[in-house]
Amino acid sequence: MAAGKLIAENRRARFDYFLEQSFECGIALTGSEVKSLRNGKANIAESYAAVENNEIVLVNADIPPYAQAGPHFNHEPRRHRKLLLKRREIEKLIGAVQREGRTLIPTKLYWSDKGLAKLEISLAKGKNTRDKRETVAERDWQRDKARLMREKG
Repeated sequence: MAAGKLIAENRRARFDYFLEQSFECGIALTGSEVKSLRNGKANIAESYAAVENNEIVLVNADIPPYAQAGPHFNHEPRRHRKLLLKRREIEKLIGAVQREGRTLIPTKLYWSDKGLAKLEISLAKGKNTRDKRETVAERDWQRDKARLMREKG
């Protein structure tokens, strides 16, 4: 989905969760937040999406204040930001979160071809410790297998 320039990526999400389905959504931002994103500064590693008032919001995403804006025209770095989705997608995500106990995890923040900030969120199911060990073991085996294939043939 990420067609444009990548701003931030949540690489830990694949390790901590089983990612099932991805959605592309817009974000309601202020001017200083857009300027800060243009500088390539954002962190979505500890963030998640939650349901508030029949809307989906991005919680705990860190977009640092824009240095040139000054103290009066800047934004709160970790404020809740509304995610822009179609009503049918919102209803589907709300149902998955409330009925099935899924989590909404942001995986990528990027610029679209039109220059708009887009966020890729995924429906996720948490992994337990055993699942994480299996993921690490599978990744190590794939790496060793590739190395053996290179050396042997």
